[in-house]
Amino acid sequence: MSKSVSKPLEWVASSKKDLMVMPPEVVDVFGFALHLAQHGGKHSQAKPLKGFGSAGVLEVVEDDDGSTYRAVYTVRFGNAVYVLRCFQKKSHKGITTPKQDIDLIHDRLKLAQKHSEGVKK
Repeated sequence: MSKSVSKPLEWVASSKKDLMVMPPEVVDVFGFALHLAQHGGKHSQAKPLKGFGSAGVLEVVEDDDGSTYRAVYTVRFGNAVYVLRCFQKKSHKGITTPKQDIDLIHDRLKLAQKHSEGVKK
């Protein structure tokens, strides 16, 4: 009998606090997407975030009441699912993720990698 192995969620910096102030419907969608990732699955709305190479960094996008919200996480490190950033998209330049958010996600990905390496030791 095989049991689905659940990876823990690791919240990087303010990502959990940022998620919890979003509308309840958005929190539900992102929570379900993260739950699937913990069990090796992928939400139908999850897609690789451009600029991060492989599909190891994913984003889920959800619209609510005229606003767009994003959750970015990585499954790149085998020991956990790291939630890198949860935010309301405020850019008015189409679907492009603003550079400051991309830079912040890169920084948090480095923190997640350091944490992951520390856990393995």
